[in-house]
Amino acid sequence: MLNANYMKIKLLAAAILFTLIGCEKKADSTQDLATPSIAGTWKLVSGKIITKGDTLVTFPVKNQEMIKIFNDNTFAFFKHDTNKAKGDSAVFDAGGGSYTLRGEDYAEHLEFCNYRGWENRDFSFKLRMRNDSLVQTGIEKIDSLNINQEIVEVYVRRK
Repeated sequence: MLNANYMKIKLLAAAILFTLIGCEKKADSTQDLATPSIAGTWKLVSGKIITKGDTLVTFPVKNQEMIKIFNDNTFAFFKHDTNKAKGDSAVFDAGGGSYTLRGEDYAEHLEFCNYRGWENRDFSFKLRMRNDSLVQTGIEKIDSLNINQEIVEVYVRRK
């Protein structure tokens, strides 16, 4: 009788232990699958273009700022001067469209752009996110405009 009770307790303890281990792993695996969302507003802090091995720093530019906004499947970007369009540094750039993101593979379809030759174009990039920083890298190529350049843009999330 004692051996039978001892065996039941041992089996019950083993079952509880396996259940706890199973729950612990399940919690870990869902945490691993959680990917931070890019939805929100991001401020450009640095940018560069690489063409035929030559690097041109395109941002920061004195008296200019740029943001990029993402929602579930749409992006938009806006750049303007901070002098309220006064003087020779006046600038305003804008564009937007749809995007897809699968892991680090980010693709944009640029539907709207004040540089009209860029409209209705598809671009493929890598998007890497770490904490409140977002790094976008890839090739912009438009044969009809003689554009073939690599971009590297670094954004920080606006609070």
